[in-house]
Amino acid sequence: MSEKSILNAKSLDFLEQYLNNPSPTGYEAGGQKIWMEYLKPYVDTFITDTYGSAVGIINPDAKYKVVIEGHSDEISWYVNYITDNGLIYVIRNGGSDHMIAPSKRVNIHTKKGIVKGVFGWPAIHTRLRDKEEQPKIENIFIDLGCSTKEEVEKLGVHVGCVVTYPDDFMVLNENKFVCRAIDNRIGGFMIAEVARLLHENKKKLPFGLYITNSVQEEVGLRGAEMITNTIRPNVAIVTDVCHDSTTPMIDKRIEGETQIGKGPVITYAPAVQNNLRELIIDAAENNSIPFQRLASSRVTGTDTDAFAYSNGGVASALISLPLRYMHTTVEMVHRDDVENVIKLIYESLLKIENEETFSYFK
Repeated sequence: MSEKSILNAKSLDFLEQYLNNPSPTGYEAGGQKIWMEYLKPYVDTFITDTYGSAVGIINPDAKYKVVIEGHSDEISWYVNYITDNGLIYVIRNGGSDHMIAPSKRVNIHTKKGIVKGVFGWPAIHTRLRDKEEQPKIENIFIDLGCSTKEEVEKLGVHVGCVVTYPDDFMVLNENKFVCRAIDNRIGGFMIAEVARLLHENKKKLPFGLYITNSVQEEVGLRGAEMITNTIRPNVAIVTDVCHDSTTPMIDKRIEGETQIGKGPVITYAPAVQNNLRELIIDAAENNSIPFQRLASSRVTGTDTDAFAYSNGGVASALISLPLRYMHTTVEMVHRDDVENVIKLIYESLLKIENEETFSYFK
């Protein structure tokens, strides 16, 4: 592949549209439609499942199947309780952070459309007492500007409505992408770009390639658990995000050391098949792609675990994109890392041989 930029104007337009579109866990279908529309010219066919995972397939008749995967859902909130005076208490849908909620604007998704609201918070003047209260799930609340429960319900808001943040995509200092939900719609973006490059470079793979955008990762890898049983793959290369541990208040002794701008992160973990991981490292070294290493204790916490332990064992590996401020509305990644993850998945696919078992006992 050439050294010029992988991403083009059409790619970046798609990235912005795809990131800005809300896709909360359990409600990913709108985002999946955007993703499938972009991917359509580069694949032979699609499959979808009951809960909304989407898969673009190249060479659907091939017996040997390779998955490249990201997840499409973003963290959000559920309306849990509406008070008599029209305030709303919430519960998590995924790993939503109560600490960042106060003073954030929100979108409540109803059958009538989006209802705007804010997470209210008492003024600093009223908090200077013996012990200052910290945000927690029991005390954060949404204000819609209503004064009664009836007013709230008249807007179409009820228990079970999902709540997202409206924060949109922006670029900082020329090459940092910032948005909510980069975790992990950026993964869906990157695997779509791999498909585009294979198509544009006229690469013919000897196996079936399943470009998989799973749902419901944020609540326990559920979409991947379902779709792997549908696909029954031989190999899975998963991409997700990991922490940039160089910003304040993160202990590198616990989190390891990875940083945005220094390349894709290749994980060592029980779920990661060693021979597949070494193939990926070889692809990086042979193509001068910078990379970092990370160790995960017991589980990776990503869809890698779901693929690895399915169908009697699927050779699986994880290529992560380092990210700052995970599960906030200002998640930040480096454009160079995005391009290098795409490059690394692409080059790894070109190294996989048809019918490769990755067995330790050859």
